[in-house]
Amino acid sequence: MSEEEVVETPPRTHSGALLGAIGAALLLALGGLIWSYTLSGKVTTQQTELDGAKAQNVKLEAELRETDARLKVATDELSSQLGLTQKQLDTRAQEILVREQRTEANTAKLATAQQQTAQQVTQVSSAVTDVKTDVGGVKTDLGQTKSDLAAAVAQLTTMKGDLSDHGSLIARNHDELEVLKHKGDRTFYEFTLAKGVKKPVGTVSLELRKTDPKKNKFTLVVYSDDKQYEKKDRNTNEPLQFYAGKDPMLFEIVVNSVSVKNTVSGYLSVPKSAPVPASTGQ
Repeated sequence: MSEEEVVETPPRTHSGALLGAIGAALLLALGGLIWSYTLSGKVTTQQTELDGAKAQNVKLEAELRETDARLKVATDELSSQLGLTQKQLDTRAQEILVREQRTEANTAKLATAQQQTAQQVTQVSSAVTDVKTDVGGVKTDLGQTKSDLAAAVAQLTTMKGDLSDHGSLIARNHDELEVLKHKGDRTFYEFTLAKGVKKPVGTVSLELRKTDPKKNKFTLVVYSDDKQYEKKDRNTNEPLQFYAGKDPMLFEIVVNSVSVKNTVSGYLSVPKSAPVPASTGQ
């Protein structure tokens, strides 16, 4: 039997681990001390600041109480000088407040009124512009109407009267008579006469004596200024003239049609300045 070789192992030691643990503990302790010192410094600073703020607050409170006291003394002295009680002072203060509120309200009303006025001015300006446009249109229409009237008048027939030497524009029907009326220089009275009946027309009277429908002839008598004028065997559309009035003015009668029923129709033309009848029989 061989002799076995015995190997001896060195004994285990814990000195390295222990030293590491101690080192870590020392570091932690040192860090804690540093943090505690820093925190202590911050707390001390904040406490100092807080104490300063408290002291400042106490000082301000003292100054405020002193100011209130001085204000009360000043108010009392003012009340004594003015002979006013506290209630009266409050009333005066309230009146001033109300007055200021009214002033503000009036200012607001004034601003609103100014705004409304400005809007109304704008509307009026717009309306004036519209009116100017309308007036321009009316002027254009009036010019056109005058042109149309001139053209219509130019188409009317001119006939020589039985008394005057100058020719007279006559209307041969109602439409042409309307054109003459629009000229505006004479007044016209339309009539229809029945044979044997004396009829007022304008400021004169007319009486139909005779008709001849086949030849478009007629005979009538004019009564004016207590005189009478017979127009015998006259033709249609012929100006029959006579003078009437205190200051004699030229009147004209034009008969446009002669009916088989012994009636005639036409018109009386008088100057614009001629007297107007109180009532007109047509």
